[in-house]
Amino acid sequence: MKHEIVEKNLGIMVVLIILTISGGFLAEVVPLFFIEETNEPVEGLEPLSALELEGRDIYVREGCHVCHTQQIRPFRAETERYGHYSVAGEFVYDRPFLWGSKRTGPDLARVGGRYSDAWQRQHLYDPRSVVPESNMPAFPWLFEDRIDHTNTEAKMKTLQTLGVPYSDEQIAEATDEVRDKFEIEALVAYLQQLGTVISEKR
Repeated sequence: MKHEIVEKNLGIMVVLIILTISGGFLAEVVPLFFIEETNEPVEGLEPLSALELEGRDIYVREGCHVCHTQQIRPFRAETERYGHYSVAGEFVYDRPFLWGSKRTGPDLARVGGRYSDAWQRQHLYDPRSVVPESNMPAFPWLFEDRIDHTNTEAKMKTLQTLGVPYSDEQIAEATDEVRDKFEIEALVAYLQQLGTVISEKR
């Protein structure tokens, strides 16, 4: 078929575009539903605690995912710097995924346990006091604002319906776990669990 015929006939072009997209979808996406590694959690993966879940929401609210990725690609330069490459089973409970695509700051996929809680707090309060060349903004309000715990149980129930294995007991205790805690505590708890399921580090 000549290319100019397709360009002049909108109907044919639309049909060919749909066929191309459908073929790509069938070849790239559908097989993922049948590969066990993409649907099964890695060994030892637990759903986020109520405090970590609130920390994740603060991470999203403050736009941390805009400058930091949470996926280590299987390239030597990345695995030497950040640790074991990311695998699908680490993210089966994440809604939404926070892999990201832009690295203004370093990847955080394996940051859990790499620095102390005190270091993380200081870095979030005054980034340049611990990393002089950092261009990250400070987040002093996290040290003043308490967690809004009014929706914590509802968030966990929603995630439970999406397949995250929260027990009814965990959900019932969620509000008490986060009540009267500061937002900085939640964010640090979230950061400290990132990538700890796969223990191989740089």
